[in-house]
Amino acid sequence: MSNVKKYTDKLNELKFDNMYNGDFFLTWEKTDDEIAAVFTVADALRHLRENNISTKIFDSGLGISLFRDNSTRTRFSFASACNLLGLEVQDLDEGKSQIAHGETVRETANMISFMADVIGIRDDMYIGKGNTYMHNVVNAVTEGNKAGVLEQKPTLVNLQCDIDHPTQCMADMLHVIHTLGGSDDLDEAIKNLKGKKVAMTWAYSPSYGKPLSVPQGVAGLFTRFGMDVTLAYPEGYEIMDDVVKVAEENCKKSGASFKITHDMKEAFKDADIVYPKSWAPYKAMEERTELYGNGDLEGIKALEKRLLAQNAEHKDWECTEEMMQLTKDGKALYLHCLPADITDVSCEAGEVAASVFDRYRDPLYKQASFKPYIIAAMIFLAKVKNPQATLLKLEADAKKRWEGGC
Repeated sequence: MSNVKKYTDKLNELKFDNMYNGDFFLTWEKTDDEIAAVFTVADALRHLRENNISTKIFDSGLGISLFRDNSTRTRFSFASACNLLGLEVQDLDEGKSQIAHGETVRETANMISFMADVIGIRDDMYIGKGNTYMHNVVNAVTEGNKAGVLEQKPTLVNLQCDIDHPTQCMADMLHVIHTLGGSDDLDEAIKNLKGKKVAMTWAYSPSYGKPLSVPQGVAGLFTRFGMDVTLAYPEGYEIMDDVVKVAEENCKKSGASFKITHDMKEAFKDADIVYPKSWAPYKAMEERTELYGNGDLEGIKALEKRLLAQNAEHKDWECTEEMMQLTKDGKALYLHCLPADITDVSCEAGEVAASVFDRYRDPLYKQASFKPYIIAAMIFLAKVKNPQATLLKLEADAKKRWEGGC
């Protein structure tokens, strides 16, 4: 039996009109009500699918994906989200397109968007470039729509940029809400999370150049829910100053705390949630962006060698059983965006001990399972003028997603 009324009732309490025909770049650009609307619609869509009710709001249309970095979970999450709503997905391979021959952003954006409803972009490798590129795409399709070239403006969803990873961090947060919130009511669950300690810590990796967007996204999102976030990293692995300011401003409004330490054990002590993950130093990522811009391949090789040696000085930054015993009752919720560097499994030394990862494997998979619904909710809210009425109609029509689900 399905009943989406509890979700539509919640939406009736929220103000999110500005999301219609909008885009999703950074979580801290959205209001609390808009973030809550995404969580609520994500849960509603999941509820309908679990009750074998079709959630297709499109009869045709395209979701365009552009991944400028390797991806498994986010790529398939975007495809799953589009399919959930009735859209087909077409991946834009820049190496096989005219982009390789110098086609402009404006031209590419309009040419791929004639029947596109959403564009998902992952561009996280170069500081100052990824989020800017996404805005350039939106500006181009907005102009195309105004000029009558495009019958509609496709919605852009940030699938990870140089600043934030909103779909990942919102999926993480919804997982935390359902796992530790202790209530089916969103407001009550969030209230129950206030004061819980989150340890967002750097961890050793035998590779270099991992984006900063996940630790920055966690700092910029979790603090607005009244959670006490401790960001831990060895000296030299700072994140963007602007994101630190976002976290600090969130704390003033939510009553949370945000602390930076260079001691992993201090971060783990009495933590309710731990998120040990490697990332590259902000200054090094800036340097790499400049080197790639200048085509300095020798400089890039030297930077990589230097950063790998720097990482190797901090192999003790690992999520071990001993570290987990420092957490609250030794039972903190372990989070990771995956894939994790697992010691003696995927690498000789890495971010997390195999025994810890194995113990949290199922919760980690559940954490990842929220991402398709988060992305679908972002698209839904941008494309549906009255989400409440549409959700209720989907339930009332009760079209079976598949006959075998009877």
